[in-house]
Amino acid sequence: MDRVQGISLFIRVVETGSFSKAAEDLGITQPTATKFVASMEKRLGALLLHRSTRGVTPTEIGKIYYEKCKLIAREIEEADDIASLMQSKVRGKLTISSSVAFGRRVLTPSILEFMSQHPELEVNLNMDDRYINLVEQGVDLAIRMRRLPDSSLGSRFLGTNPWVLVATPQYLNDHSVPQAPEDIQRHRALIYSTVQADHRWNFTGKSGQSESIEVKGPFTSNNLSSILSAARAGMGLAALPSYVAHQSIKDGILKPILEDWSLPSQEIHAVFSSPKHVPTKVGRCIDWLQGQFKGEWWKGLPAAKSE
Repeated sequence: MDRVQGISLFIRVVETGSFSKAAEDLGITQPTATKFVASMEKRLGALLLHRSTRGVTPTEIGKIYYEKCKLIAREIEEADDIASLMQSKVRGKLTISSSVAFGRRVLTPSILEFMSQHPELEVNLNMDDRYINLVEQGVDLAIRMRRLPDSSLGSRFLGTNPWVLVATPQYLNDHSVPQAPEDIQRHRALIYSTVQADHRWNFTGKSGQSESIEVKGPFTSNNLSSILSAARAGMGLAALPSYVAHQSIKDGILKPILEDWSLPSQEIHAVFSSPKHVPTKVGRCIDWLQGQFKGEWWKGLPAAKSE
């Protein structure tokens, strides 16, 4: 039994006038209670309680000690209340990590709306396409778009990130519209060098058949905004996430190609440092994000001011 528990025991002994009742209230045995109070008196060098056949009463020093213990117990209870309140409210600083394109186009407007509902929350949104070690860099929550390996980190599935093949109407008019994946080999490809197997694009048909096509072209970049800009400039075919291409498709600047075939979708996961102890601010943010990635979620994004 530690000193905090000992304080609670001493208070109950004085208030009940009985070691047995106090022990019962705290779920311990009477000998344990008697032995612990005796050790307290030995440590303090003072008699705190008078023992008699009629019960237990505090000595003069015991009464003073009892009042001080009551103050300490009240402070501990208030501290517990503050901790509980902190856990029940979304407040404090939340550090989030995301890739650049997803963070700018998708996560930022969603997190800003979440913050408007929780004015005591401060967010530090770090956008970087490099791998981030959550523990080493003090990140509370990371958004990752790939199948996760087994690890000690906690994670929750948020949704899927579909991709689409696009080009400008003018490019398609000048070079013909591909009717099957193998037709892509006759076209210029704009290659995003991070996913979709780089120079090989993989397609799945409606009946489940697969096609893997090696592509080549004049422009390669590890930045989705650059690939989008090249596609909008009519430089070739581009495989892009739907959230990146949607506004340009809606505006008629880009046109979807091979709509009967699909490119691999990415899983969107929320990753956090511990699966056992999830702070309220992290859990509530994840709950919010799960509600943002339902159905064709990319169609509900606010219009980009510029691409």
